Amino acid sequence: MATYNKKLIFISACMGMLIFGIVIAVLGSVLPSVIEKFRIDMVDAGSLFLIMNFGMLLGSMIFGPVVDRYGYKGLLTLCSFLVFMSLEGIAFSPGINVLRISLFVVGFAGGSINGGTNALVSDISEENRGAGLSFLGVFFGIGAFGVPLLLGSLLDKFSYESLIGFVGMLIIIPFALFAAIKFPAPKHEQGFPLSEGFKLTRETTLLLFGLILFMQSGLEMTIGGWSATFLSEELAIQPRKAVLFFSLFWFGMIVARLAMSEILRRIAKHTIMMVSYFTAFAGAAILLLSQGIAAAIPGLLLTGIGFAAIFPLVFTYVGDLYPKLSGTAFSVILVIGLLGAMTYPYLVGFLAEKIDLRTSMLLVVPLTLVLSAILFRIVDARSKREQ
Repeated sequence: MATYNKKLIFISACMGMLIFGIVIAVLGSVLPSVIEKFRIDMVDAGSLFLIMNFGMLLGSMIFGPVVDRYGYKGLLTLCSFLVFMSLEGIAFSPGINVLRISLFVVGFAGGSINGGTNALVSDISEENRGAGLSFLGVFFGIGAFGVPLLLGSLLDKFSYESLIGFVGMLIIIPFALFAAIKFPAPKHEQGFPLSEGFKLTRETTLLLFGLILFMQSGLEMTIGGWSATFLSEELAIQPRKAVLFFSLFWFGMIVARLAMSEILRRIAKHTIMMVSYFTAFAGAAILLLSQGIAAAIPGLLLTGIGFAAIFPLVFTYVGDLYPKLSGTAFSVILVIGLLGAMTYPYLVGFLAEKIDLRTSMLLVVPLTLVLSAILFRIVDARSKREQ
C-alpha cells in the first residue's frame, strides 16, 4: 500500500512543472534586454540557448536512473534550490560569463525537474496516465506564460533584473514543499537493473519517440526563444510589448492542455496528435508570414494550442510501453529531445545572422512539423503492435 499522499504528490509534481515552465521561458523573455545590456549579436544570443540546453541535456541524462534507484525527493529538492540560485544569477549577473554559468545550472536543474515530475505523475496515474500528464503540462504552461506576462506588464516600471530576481525568490515555496513531504519509495531500492536500463537505449520504438521529441523540443525552444525577438525586430513592436504578446503562445498551450483531460476520454490519442500537428502548422505559418501584430496574435495562439498535446501524449505512449523503468525511459527520450532543443535555436540564430530572422524561422519550423507528423504515423503503428 502507498505510504504517501497521492494528491499531495501530484500537487508537488505540478509545482515542479511550473518551475520548469519558468526555466523554459526565462531566456526567451529576457533575450531582447540581454542583447541590449551585453551588446551581443544573434550568433552569441543563439549560443546562450545552446548552453542552457546542454545543461538540460545533462540533467535529463541523470534523472531517470537516479529516481528509479533513489526516488524523487532528493532530486526535486536539490534541483529546485539550484533553480532558485541560478535565476538570481541570471537576474544580477555582472558579466556575460556569469550569465552563461547561471544558464547552464538552471538548464541542468530544470531538465532534471522536468523528467522527474513527468515520471512521477506517470507512476502514480497508471489508470489515467494521459489525463494526468496533460493536466501536469498545464502548470508548465502557467510557468512559461507567467514570466513573459510579468515582464511585458512591468518592464516599464521595473528592470528585468529585479523582476527575474523576484521570480527566483518564489522558487523557495516548492523547495520547501519538496523538502517536507513523503514521496513514493524507489522502484529499485536493492540496486538499479543496469542491463535492463541499457536495453532501453536499443529499443527502436522508444528511440523513434525520442526523435519526435527531438523535433518538438527544437520547435518549442525556437518559438519560445525567438518569438519576442521576432515581434520586436520583424514587426517593429516595442520589446516590452513584444514580450507581452509572446506570452499568448504559452496561454494557448495552457488552454489546450486544460481541455485535453476531457478530450482524451472521447478522442483517440493518435487523432489528437495529428490535429495538433495541423493546428501548429497553421499557427506557425500565420505567425511567420504576418506583417503586423493583428495576424501575429492568432498565429501565436494557434501554435501554442497545436504544441500542447505533443509532449504529454508522447510521455503517455512511453509510460504505457515501459512502466517498470519509466524514469529511465523518459530519460532516454528527453536526452534525444534536448539535442533538438540545443540545435534548433542555435541554427535559427546562425541563419538569422546570415539572412534574417523571419526567413530562418520559415526555413525551419514548417518543414519540421511536416516531418514530425510523418514520423508519428510510423511510430504510432509500431507501438500498437508492441502493446
